[in-house]
Amino acid sequence: MSRRMLAPLVFGLAAVAILVALGAWQLRRLEWKTAILAEIDARLAAEPVPIPAVPDPLADRYLRVRAEGRLLPGEIHVYTSAPGRGVGYRVVAPMALADGRRILLDRGFVPIEDKDAARPTGEVTVVGNLVWPQEGEARPDRGRNVWIARDVPLMAEALDTASILLVVESSDPAGPTPLPVTVAIPNNHLGYALTWFGLAAVWAVMTALWLWRIKRRID
Repeated sequence: MSRRMLAPLVFGLAAVAILVALGAWQLRRLEWKTAILAEIDARLAAEPVPIPAVPDPLADRYLRVRAEGRLLPGEIHVYTSAPGRGVGYRVVAPMALADGRRILLDRGFVPIEDKDAARPTGEVTVVGNLVWPQEGEARPDRGRNVWIARDVPLMAEALDTASILLVVESSDPAGPTPLPVTVAIPNNHLGYALTWFGLAAVWAVMTALWLWRIKRRID
């Protein structure tokens, strides 16, 4: 092989190797992300268990639980929208558990006109999922009781509860409409992998064409 062809060959092979490695890395990411999503789906659909004594925001995220206790007066209204219902508020209320703990209960959605309507309180048994939403740090308008994000520590401070948020999956007809937990975690790694592998193939073809042209000039 001519010395004039050696540098383009090495450069081309190195670039192809890097692109293939990036594609392989995305496939590993795809496997990792798929496993995470499968675990989350399993948690969301599992048989409900009691709320752990000290829930962990990472280990217990999306854990499906059953809780018995008493709904207490006081609410936080979080501005949101619901598919097919338009804009309104999530109603977050304090709940006293049978074991004495106080937690936050996301009761669901009400339209704007029902923001300050009276809602039933008292003894309840609820099933839902534990979540620690990451919806930003917008400060609430406490005077109007309008919150922009479910900031769990801040809501817990306002309602004198532990930093535990339970999102109900069902409710009585007189209560807000539940907004069950949904998970929107993108999983585009297969597309990224195909892009890198495609670029590697194009680079390989372009390198071969480059070498062919050099060889023609030499010959």
